[in-house]
Amino acid sequence: MCALLLWMMGASAQLTVTVSPVKVAGQRAVVLLAMTNNLGESIESARAVCFLLDGQGEMIGQSAQWVIGENHTLLNPKNATAFNFVITSPQPFTTTNLMAKISFSRVVLNGGRLANIARDVQIEPSTGEKAVSTK
Repeated sequence: MCALLLWMMGASAQLTVTVSPVKVAGQRAVVLLAMTNNLGESIESARAVCFLLDGQGEMIGQSAQWVIGENHTLLNPKNATAFNFVITSPQPFTTTNLMAKISFSRVVLNGGRLANIARDVQIEPSTGEKAVSTK
């Protein structure tokens, strides 16, 4: 019983990332990430990759960025932040039926300790939207 309670408490202790639908404007696509730190400690930095996929699932663009930690700002426990991935194309996008695939490659906790991405990062689409996520 105690193990079950500990497992349930640990399941909610994550960096929760909500991926908004892709917004296209000419040669730019913007993907908003809304992030909430539900871990018990501050996050110093986090790096993620956004893959832009067309309706057939083929990659048409990508961007890798530090989504937390720019300007040396921490994301403290129970706080939230947002980040806009901007992906540009040499030509205007021919479709607006695009999906974003988000993958975190590094999450650094307070003191320089690395988080377990598979366990500590939860990526989900915004309500009712399609999004592909990996960890």
